[in-house]
Amino acid sequence: MTKRCAVYVRVSTDKEEQKKSLVNQREIFEHYILERGWDLYKIYSDVQSGTKAIKRPGFQQMLEDAKAHKFDVILAKELSRLARNGELSYKVLNSILVNSGIDIITLDGAINSVEQQTNMYGFYAWVYENESQTMSRRIKYSFEAKARNGEFNGSIPPYGYKVIKKQLVSRNDFTVEVIQRIFKSYIAGQGIDHIARQLLKEKIPTLSQVAHKKNASPIWHGSTIKGILSNEHYIGNLVQQRETSISVTSTKRKVNSSDKIIRVEGTHQPIISKQTFDLVQQLLIQRSREHAHSKYHLFTSVAFCADCGKGMHYKNNRKGYVCGSFDKHGSVLCSDHIIRESDLVDVITSDIKSLYTHISSKKFRDVLDKRLQASESKRLKKLQQLEMQIDTFKSDKTEALRLKIRHEISDEAYQDLVRETDSKISSLMATKEELDIDSTTQVNIQQFNDLFDKIEQFMEHPILNDEILHRLIKRIEIKKDGSPRIYYRFSDPHLSFIFFQATHNIRRASSVETYRPAALF
Repeated sequence: MTKRCAVYVRVSTDKEEQKKSLVNQREIFEHYILERGWDLYKIYSDVQSGTKAIKRPGFQQMLEDAKAHKFDVILAKELSRLARNGELSYKVLNSILVNSGIDIITLDGAINSVEQQTNMYGFYAWVYENESQTMSRRIKYSFEAKARNGEFNGSIPPYGYKVIKKQLVSRNDFTVEVIQRIFKSYIAGQGIDHIARQLLKEKIPTLSQVAHKKNASPIWHGSTIKGILSNEHYIGNLVQQRETSISVTSTKRKVNSSDKIIRVEGTHQPIISKQTFDLVQQLLIQRSREHAHSKYHLFTSVAFCADCGKGMHYKNNRKGYVCGSFDKHGSVLCSDHIIRESDLVDVITSDIKSLYTHISSKKFRDVLDKRLQASESKRLKKLQQLEMQIDTFKSDKTEALRLKIRHEISDEAYQDLVRETDSKISSLMATKEELDIDSTTQVNIQQFNDLFDKIEQFMEHPILNDEILHRLIKRIEIKKDGSPRIYYRFSDPHLSFIFFQATHNIRRASSVETYRPAALF
């Protein structure tokens, strides 16, 4: 059978000379394939470094297609096109050659598994990784040298500054006054969230907006204000190399120790005096200690605003929760959505008791069994239909291959048909796999038994604590009028759901929405 070939081409940058390299790599392989009478399945390409596969969409797509056996062999100009480090090279070898059974050929001689030539693979992987490590070290040394000379290496300067000839220069606009205002406000006793909220309310442009970044956010955050208050750039010092990549093969970064951070004093005009800056650093430490032991409340990390999605914040003066966006930014972004903690406890406790009464009855058990059996019957019927459709599409592919071999259709028409058919088969197979693992008769009975045990434990001691809350409830959304929408953990997406509404008397709300399996009602 004619081999189906996938070609992988890669260059490190999008410079014009490297774009030409992409074209040249394509031409080399077109001739290579033509000489052997093989079929070209697809050319995968990336403009990215070869040290990290995660950033290469073309490479990742090729690995996925290899797992699906959409081709028989991968061709690359050299091993470094696939990977420039040993670890990644061996992952490629195991993923493609061993696990997927796909052959690999590189024209540099590193590997040709079709002809059983794999003995030089490790040597070439070592050579390319050493080249990458050497290049990485040179780049790091260059950045360090520039930093020590007082040159700014970042892509975006701090708020209030611009970069001219690698030097930070104060902007001649409102941003300088904003920085001075932030420091003055913090010293005056305003918190970082309050300062952020005021800037947002006045529609002061953020750093990303000033830098004209794509999809720039207009929202000021407390973390941004804290970063500004801690930034030595504002007293004229250039502080760089705070972080560095773990290795050329890793996307992770580590915080450098103080001896590796490069700090050069007096490189540019300060916006804040050192006396003011030092005072703010003392206040940051003092105020963080005051808030270090703030109390954890029952619905923290469980209750969210139904409109903006932010977590609800507990407020002592209200004895309840308000929307996090409202708490941080005021009514510019959202309303309070206030609900008392005691009211929320009463609602949930009452709802769980009602649920227990319902699911304890024999009538409910009978209804549950019938619905699960009907669901299983429907699942099996759908599986049969999917298998018939998949077989039909596979027959279409076989017939298309016969037409291609007899030259009754062009290669382009054949590839279009194969791609379209493979896409349909893939979609049907994904649906079939979901149904295969979703035997509702067994799975849902087990889910129900687990649920019943949890609720029964609660009924013995009906006190809503952290353990029972997190065991039964996944998420609570508080609507604008203060009424809760409760998502139970047993509301599994594989079950059928209906909307259930029960009436409760709580402050500012007359109803609670709860999401449960349809089989319960």
